[in-house]
Amino acid sequence: MSGTDMGGGAPINSVPADSQTMPGMDMGGASSTAASTPAPLSQLPETPLQTPTRMGTLVMPPGMIMTKSMSMDAMRDMAAVDLNLVTYAAPPEARGDQPLTPTTVDGVKVFNFETSLIRWNILPDVQVAAYAVNRQVPGPRLQLTQGDQVRINVKNTLPESTTIHWHGLIVPNAMDGPADVTQKPIAPGQTFTYAFSVNQAGTYFYHSHRSPDRQQGLGLYGALLVAPKRAAAEPKADLEYTLQLQEWLQREGYTFPAMIMEGALPNFFTINGKAYPATDTIRMRLGQRVKLRFIGSNNNFVHPMHVHGGPFEVVARDGEVLKENGRFLADTLNVGPGQRYDVLWTAQARGTWLIHCHIPHHTTNDNVEQEGGGGLTMKIVVE
Repeated sequence: MSGTDMGGGAPINSVPADSQTMPGMDMGGASSTAASTPAPLSQLPETPLQTPTRMGTLVMPPGMIMTKSMSMDAMRDMAAVDLNLVTYAAPPEARGDQPLTPTTVDGVKVFNFETSLIRWNILPDVQVAAYAVNRQVPGPRLQLTQGDQVRINVKNTLPESTTIHWHGLIVPNAMDGPADVTQKPIAPGQTFTYAFSVNQAGTYFYHSHRSPDRQQGLGLYGALLVAPKRAAAEPKADLEYTLQLQEWLQREGYTFPAMIMEGALPNFFTINGKAYPATDTIRMRLGQRVKLRFIGSNNNFVHPMHVHGGPFEVVARDGEVLKENGRFLADTLNVGPGQRYDVLWTAQARGTWLIHCHIPHHTTNDNVEQEGGGGLTMKIVVE
């Protein structure tokens, strides 16, 4: 047996029990104090620069650990978007989350989706390659009313198959969206129609359920907001704003799906497809109340979302309005992937108040602050 002595002697390639050293390692003892003294700067080696690498026709992220046991499917899932397959470049000022107007056919609200690969600016000078619905990131907002009958035609012009899942909604099983579980994936060039009744109210969203770590993480998601049949059932506010969170990895012009693993950690973060200071500004008057709908459309991190200027009241979670005795005040709320929270914030004083993730790295752009922040940051201006 390799590496083992079956005859009672010392194991092959073993270190003697009385040995106090290992090659290249400080095992303590007399030299440990000296080793704790930092070497002069002039004696330190230069930091090696990491760059994207090539695996056949795939571009892999800098620093990713790859072994011979890793499958090509896994590598394709983690590889950069092939820029040769991008079919559209959105204008730098384009915004996502635009309300989509349906047509009505025999009492059914009909929406049309088209999925594609696009170039999308998360900052004026930073562009990513994205998976998009209707050429925007996030995809268009669906605004519905409880009791609506809907039909959503999804035309797939991606270079790979996809599906759409209606996160949190109770729909017929065949309409739920998990690829290879409840439906055959929508092949490139094909169209699939989702049809269902909307029986719930609240904050929901849709996203890809085919390779979601890649497709959803690269932009294929959008808000789905359902107003209750009875307006009195909804907590009241003077205005509202929906925040869809996401994480991005962009290195040297290549866009990779961000993942919590070596070489794939994100370096940009967005609210509704934009990083601060390109995020929106909410403008309010003193005494007004805003409903903030937080949507964990991101794939990886729990984001502790904090609002300056006073506490907010948490009034709904995952589409369900909380009973009066279940509501609570807070100023920071952990929003995990897939979660949704509705909160009410009242403008108690004039000034500029921030909404931001309380993980400092998530409020930078490629580790750099711009105009006092970055990434998951936006302003409320109270006049």
